[in-house]
Parts: sequence; C-alpha cells; structure tokens
Amino acid sequence: MRLLHYNGDGHFSLTEFFKSPIPEYAILSHTWEADEVTFEDLQNGTGTKKAGYEKIQFCGGQARRDGLQYFWVDTCCIDKSNSAEFVKAINSMFHWYRMSIKCYVYLPDVSRTAVNTNELAWESAFRKCRWFTRGWTLQELIAPTSVEFFCREFKRISNRSSLEPQIHEVTGIPNDKERFSWIQPRQTKVEEDKEYSLLGIFDVQMPLPGDEDLVAEAEEDFLFHLDEEWGSFA
Repeated sequence: MRLLHYNGDGHFSLTEFFKSPIPEYAILSHTWEADEVTFEDLQNGTGTKKAGYEKIQFCGGQARRDGLQYFWVDTCCIDKSNSAEFVKAINSMFHWYRMSIKCYVYLPDVSRTAVNTNELAWESAFRKCRWFTRGWTLQELIAPTSVEFFCREFKRISNRSSLEPQIHEVTGIPNDKERFSWIQPRQTKVEEDKEYSLLGIFDVQMPLPGDEDLVAEAEEDFLFHLDEEWGSFA
C-alpha cells in the first residue's frame, strides 16, 4: 500500500508500506472527474495544475487537522500500469477503507451556501448527489469506521451516524441480507466493475482477468462465489 504525506515544502510524497506496518491514515471517497491526478502525475510532477489536485490537498489538510500524517487517494496511490498491483489493489480496496481512521467524502454537488441557509435545499442536494449513484462508493460508505461528508467548498457537513436517516432513504440499506441489491441502481463506467466493486463487501477474493475475452467468464465465476457465500440475491 502506498500512502501520501506532506513534505516540509507543502508538497506531497508517496511512501510504500507493502511489507512494513501501515501507519494510521485518512482516506478520500469521491467521484472521479475528467482531470484527476494519477500516479504517473505525482511521479513526474505534473499533477499540481490538474483540477483533481485540489481534492488531494483537501484530504491531506483535513488529515493533518485530525492528527494524521498519512492519507490515501485512489486516483494517485495505485500504479494502474502495473497489472499485478492493480489486481491486488482491487481485492484490497474494502480492507483499506475499513482500516482507515477517517474517511472523507467529498460532494461537489452540495454547496456550503445550501448547508448554511436552507436545510431543505441541502437535504435535497444531498439526496441527489452523484456519489450515491456510483458503484465503487458503496463500499466506501459501508467499510470505514468513521465517515464524514464535505461540501463543494471543502467544509464539513456532518457524519454518517448523524445522516443515517437520509442515507437510509437514499440507499435503502437496512441490513446485511440485502447487500447484493444495493448495487443495482448504481453505475460504473465498465459493466464488470459493478461486480468487482462488491468484492470487499462480500469478502470474496478472485483474480481479475486482463483479457477482455475473459470478462464474461470472470463475471460468471464471481456470481458463483456470491451464491456460495450468501445465496442468490438476484
């Protein structure tokens, strides 16, 4: 696992903890946009001008305010050009979110003004957040011990516990027996990612194929594993 931390000059560095004990860290949950900072961007120093860099700065700054030196952001802490590392990251994702001390959910479609001046407007915007429609964010809602929500201006809205009624209304998540149905209204850019995003939630480990011809076989195998573990919820 790679973690980000602040340097003395205010910039970020990546530190590997693949074999060492992993320190306490914060983690970012967000929806990907067009101009995200990648692992390669951090390596060659070209990420600071990208729009996604602001989210990394926010996560690092909030982590420091919470007394945490390290933090993790999915866009840039995984070398996706390394297929073995990428597969391991996919299988480890739920665990990484589970082990985080703090999970910061960034919601660019909720504004601070709505939060401060109009509760009804804020709740309406919160319920309609794109974050609630994406496949990968499901495990990011469930896995962490502490989940805090932040608006477009990077100001804290509230936490998962306080927003439980609204979250239940939006997601329909009442108990573990309905976990498979939770993913149905959510979207992923690649269809098979809808199944892969449930790996950690169902505690399933499986190799991910690199050949697109094997995608159908992988989906069939995955659903077989789910049926074995939890029964058929489809």
